[in-house]
Amino acid sequence: MNSLFLGVDHIGIAVKDLEAAEETYANILGFEISGSESLPERGLEVRFVETGNSRLELIGATTPNSEISGFLEKRGEGVHHICLEVENIEATVSAMRESGAKFASESIETGAHNTRVAFLHPKGTHGVLIELVEKPKPDERS
Repeated sequence: MNSLFLGVDHIGIAVKDLEAAEETYANILGFEISGSESLPERGLEVRFVETGNSRLELIGATTPNSEISGFLEKRGEGVHHICLEVENIEATVSAMRESGAKFASESIETGAHNTRVAFLHPKGTHGVLIELVEKPKPDERS
């Protein structure tokens, strides 16, 4: 395994109606909805779906200009990104930039559950938006 990555953390799914998606994933597919979080600075509301050995993240827009509004308008509902967990996001981003990786943003942002995230631009990853996530250390969790 690549030493920069700890594994797949989750798969993000863009949805138009979070309540309807939650109903589908919980009551029809039988998965546990383990929580939700609002990210107002990013115009997002997310629901976390436990699937056993990984998670799904249902993502809904709360504003017309959210991070996923354009995606939903252009592509409709569906897989939005794959998230890879990293131990040290600064070191990973730096190493990847040195290797020629292009990121969607110059900065590392705050994600759900007090995580730190960065997104690789899909033009450099064969059309797949890849999120890198560093989870807070146990003593940093809120």
